[in-house]
Amino acid sequence: MASSTMALVILSLLVVFLGSSSAQLSTSYYSKTCPNVFSAVKSTVQSAISNERRMGASLLRLHFHDCFVNGCDGSILLDDTSSFTGEKTAVPNNRSARGFEVVDNIKSAVEKVCPGVVSCADILAIAARDSVVTLGGPTWNVKLGRRDARTASRSAANNNIPPPTSNLNRLISSFSSKGLSVKDMVALSGSHTIGQARCTSFRARIYNEANIDSSFARTRQSNCPRTNGSGDNNLAPLDLQTPTAFNNDYYQNLINRRGLLHSDQQLFNGGSTDSQVRAYYNNPSSFNADFAAAMIKMGDVSPLTGSRGEVRKNCRRVN
Repeated sequence: MASSTMALVILSLLVVFLGSSSAQLSTSYYSKTCPNVFSAVKSTVQSAISNERRMGASLLRLHFHDCFVNGCDGSILLDDTSSFTGEKTAVPNNRSARGFEVVDNIKSAVEKVCPGVVSCADILAIAARDSVVTLGGPTWNVKLGRRDARTASRSAANNNIPPPTSNLNRLISSFSSKGLSVKDMVALSGSHTIGQARCTSFRARIYNEANIDSSFARTRQSNCPRTNGSGDNNLAPLDLQTPTAFNNDYYQNLINRRGLLHSDQQLFNGGSTDSQVRAYYNNPSSFNADFAAAMIKMGDVSPLTGSRGEVRKNCRRVN
């Protein structure tokens, strides 16, 4: 009786162990099943960025917006269906999330070297890293093994992705809900050293806020009229100096009150994150190291692993 009880205990522990191990991502996940995945992704990303430098920021942003909605599961890539309305038309993504055709091209390249093996969620994670590196930023070892969601949620995207109007407390709360610290949040915000934003995202800041450099505000106002509906889609660089180079200039902008978005400037506005902003401005290598660490941590947010989800053949629709 005792031996059978012990056997059951051991079996139970084994099941628990196997269950937890299947949920762990690994940098060597595809080492045997798709050893050429990294070269396939990298070449396609580099080609896309050479055609349009802004695409690096767009691919990085897709990974962020994917992970913040029900975890890093490729749900942002799904087109609407009769059974659900996807995330592409949610307020944070509508007319601003881009790069879906590039993801299609990456998926095609990966499918040629190992069909049906690599998930779209993992492709986003690798493409984000390769985009940062291509634009001069740090590298990191991407953990892999995510599977793809079979559904998406526009309401979750509307509720979970922090908007550009967020104050510091809301930003901290949003990142904390994903298991990311204040330090992670300040480091990850440095992704705004690349990319552009639409007039609708910064109009209120450049016309109504006091903690903004006046000449910077005037420059931005020249391409973003005060009236809603006029020039809404006009773009401005998130980083005034080097919008297509990944570096720490973003933090200098904040110190000079030249953060484009309200949520950017909140990181340096007399609050608890001012010292971290100064540290990253003074020490670019510290920023690079912390950004890479935070990207790895963000990539761990609620992935589908094991038998959950699927590996999509087409990133836009379920199998």
